[in-house]
Amino acid sequence: MTVGGPTITLSNGVKMPQVGLGTWQSSPAEVKGAVKAAIEAGYRLIDTAACYQNEGAIGDVIHELIQAGKVKREDLFITTKLWVTHLHPDDIESAIRESLRLLQLDYVDLYIPHMPTCFNVELHLYWPQHELHEICKKHNISITSYATLGSPGRVNFKLPSGVKLEWAPAPADMDDPNVKKLAEKYKKTPAQILLRYVMDRNIAVIPKSVNPSRIVENFQVFDFKLTPDEIKELETTPHRQRLFLQDFMEGHPEDAFASERKH
Repeated sequence: MTVGGPTITLSNGVKMPQVGLGTWQSSPAEVKGAVKAAIEAGYRLIDTAACYQNEGAIGDVIHELIQAGKVKREDLFITTKLWVTHLHPDDIESAIRESLRLLQLDYVDLYIPHMPTCFNVELHLYWPQHELHEICKKHNISITSYATLGSPGRVNFKLPSGVKLEWAPAPADMDDPNVKKLAEKYKKTPAQILLRYVMDRNIAVIPKSVNPSRIVENFQVFDFKLTPDEIKELETTPHRQRLFLQDFMEGHPEDAFASERKH
């Protein structure tokens, strides 16, 4: 079993696992099984946030596994995030102390502001963020990709009326013909190809799942790499779509996505 997997080096020299478990939209009940399955599969990076409202459940599992001798605290890389309601300097310490209390930890390995930016960004085949990536490389800033798989649940989401949301006009990344072709070639799943596409750009990934078999599958991506030509072929896709437009900012004078909104 691979433990931890490859790492990327942050600007301060700290090494962070390149593959971690994302926990957004994982309820406390779901996330307990997910974190346990992930750590047992070899994951060492767990990504959460105050606004996910599951830090307490994650803390319970981490504490349980450490106490049982299944993992050491120093072998884990725990990330959590400061929510926008606590961005004032006077509120930051109380926010992180509450996260630490819930996580039952003395420290987290990475603590970042959730917004306005933390370089944990939407990045996937249909939204590759090449310009941002080049800027970050120039300034030695590491990127973590979210929605690496193209957020298929969001792309395929339909209103109760059966109408598909207009901001997702393209098909799901995992249905891309070139992705399927490479999956067949490497005897991998489309999800594993999409993860490798981002990883081969030296970007960290935190695929979210609460399904134990998919959690294991998402970690079985270290035995192959895509060639430069295969990456170029993937990028010939005509589809480009940003899925997360932070709708709560619509109409705000500092809305970062005003020009990209489709609805």
